[in-house]
Amino acid sequence: MRPLTEAETRAVFDKLSRYIGENIQLLVDRPDGTYCFRLHRDRVYYLSEKLLKVATSIPRDNLVSLGTCFGKFTKSQKFRLSVTALDYLAPYAKYKVWVKPGSEQSFLYGNHVLKSGLGRITENTAQYQGVVVYSMADVPLVSGWQSRGASQGWGGKLSLSSASSLQGFGVAAKSTQECRKVDPMAIVVFHQADVGEYVRSEDTLT
Repeated sequence: MRPLTEAETRAVFDKLSRYIGENIQLLVDRPDGTYCFRLHRDRVYYLSEKLLKVATSIPRDNLVSLGTCFGKFTKSQKFRLSVTALDYLAPYAKYKVWVKPGSEQSFLYGNHVLKSGLGRITENTAQYQGVVVYSMADVPLVSGWQSRGASQGWGGKLSLSSASSLQGFGVAAKSTQECRKVDPMAIVVFHQADVGEYVRSEDTLT
């Protein structure tokens, strides 16, 4: 476990800024204390300085994870955000997309959002802007998603519910204006991560 280098910090903040802009500062300076990012085994973790002090007493080889995993660096040193960061991106996201009920399951299986499945999109969303994806319902999803999986014993089977709202995040393939004109089968949001990964990639999420 170590602090991020300048280049690594820039890569992480550049990716986060696509979704929450200058609100990155709100992730670090919080009312409940100061938070930071640390790198451990190519994964970037977000944690309080209080937890960091406790973690430093654990030998590196024995430390599995700490705080919340925000993503990881690939072998080419590109940073990829993980769905586990969704709860922290959503409150500060400036641009959002809502998908129709019939397209929720497709997105939760890792597919892009088509124009035919687009319910709403934030006004003035630019092309290639990072967006948080919601269903048309208003109830937050992630905590309920995990608890239902544990209580129902899904194992490796993917069982999805449309009664939740927060679904994942992606990148706008079209601007708000372009979305009004494109073909129903055109991709409007490129898939980046979704809460279905809690089931599909259960063994690799940390």
